[in-house]
Amino acid sequence: MEHITLLLAIVVVTALVFDFTNGFHDTANAMATTISTGALKPKTAVAMSAVLNLVGAFLSVEVAKTISGGIINENGLRTEVIFAALVGAILWNLLTWLVGLPSSSSHALFGGLIGAAVMSAGWSSINGGTVVTKVMLPAIAAPLVAGVAALLATKLTYRLNRKITDEAQLKSTAKGYRAGQIASAGLVSLAHGTNDAQKTMGIITLALVTGGVLAPGSNPPVWVIASAGIAIALGTYLGGWRIIRTMGSGLTDLRPPQGFAAQTSAATVILASSHLGFSLSTTQSCSGAVMGAGLGRKGGVVRWSTATRMFVAWGLTLPAAGLVGAGAEFLTKQGPWGVAVVAVLLVAGSGAIWLLSRRKPVDHTNVNATGDEPAGVVTTAIAAVSPPPAGLNVPDLKTTIHAPTAETPADRPATV
Repeated sequence: MEHITLLLAIVVVTALVFDFTNGFHDTANAMATTISTGALKPKTAVAMSAVLNLVGAFLSVEVAKTISGGIINENGLRTEVIFAALVGAILWNLLTWLVGLPSSSSHALFGGLIGAAVMSAGWSSINGGTVVTKVMLPAIAAPLVAGVAALLATKLTYRLNRKITDEAQLKSTAKGYRAGQIASAGLVSLAHGTNDAQKTMGIITLALVTGGVLAPGSNPPVWVIASAGIAIALGTYLGGWRIIRTMGSGLTDLRPPQGFAAQTSAATVILASSHLGFSLSTTQSCSGAVMGAGLGRKGGVVRWSTATRMFVAWGLTLPAAGLVGAGAEFLTKQGPWGVAVVAVLLVAGSGAIWLLSRRKPVDHTNVNATGDEPAGVVTTAIAAVSPPPAGLNVPDLKTTIHAPTAETPADRPATV
């Protein structure tokens, strides 16, 4: 019993560490566009997002129940499996953060869980129907739905304001969109807390069930909800600046109307899915919305080289985290010494990734720095023949990422 109690404590702490990495890994979902357009200062943005993530954690437990009692069979599941799954998810989160790719923390968790469960008890331990309907299908649909919604919302926004030419009206309209962008960013943060913090709640609840502390099918206890909310809020406040740079400027050039459209579309999709118990990726939803908003503005382009790398990371997340989770579970099956080895490998791997990140630090002081990718042929051609509308281009608005204009079609390097 002492071993089980100690192991449960280790699993709970590891789950909260994953929740922390989820927070700084996914801060970009809510605040990348707000920071890139200058609507909020970087530190202010992440502080606001952290508070709303904490609040969102208390709004629902539907996603937590999907994870704790839906994806894998609880009967006969060992607590060590949960630990192995978390190791796979944490290491993948840290690796994709290092290279600045907005991959899915949710799918990293699911991949680690599936890989560890299969290594422990075989494929029969996986509820295939639940994985398909509540994980795989939402993963495909969410970015598409959010992207189309953001594209249409952006087109509508610019159409409604195309006749505004008075300088005072332009400034007033731009300030309105700036305020709207802040509000929509807050909504995304709230949705992220509602959706993603629940995943850690579900994992901790599952661990407590396997350890005999809770009955199968139980809802997360209040202390689990509170600790998961605090962990993800602290991670969010730390700020995942590398991924914020990619989401804010690496995918497309955004202006406040586009940021408002993207964030509102993404938040709507995330909140609707949370209500239905679909454990979708907030990263994929927000990335899809950003790309849709980029294409929705006349003259706007998407940097498909960055998008392609992101798509590849999405596709690798489940199997990569699953392989690490399976390997970790193979070691934990060997007994206490195996658990200790996995813990040492987790700490060593995390430390190595952090040391590598210090070679080229990215923080709130340089998050909006432009990259040096060469201009792609298609991107330059589109920008040259389709200049953006003059409306809503307010000089005194602090937009740090400049979209191409008719006079300077390659003002900012972009790659297709």
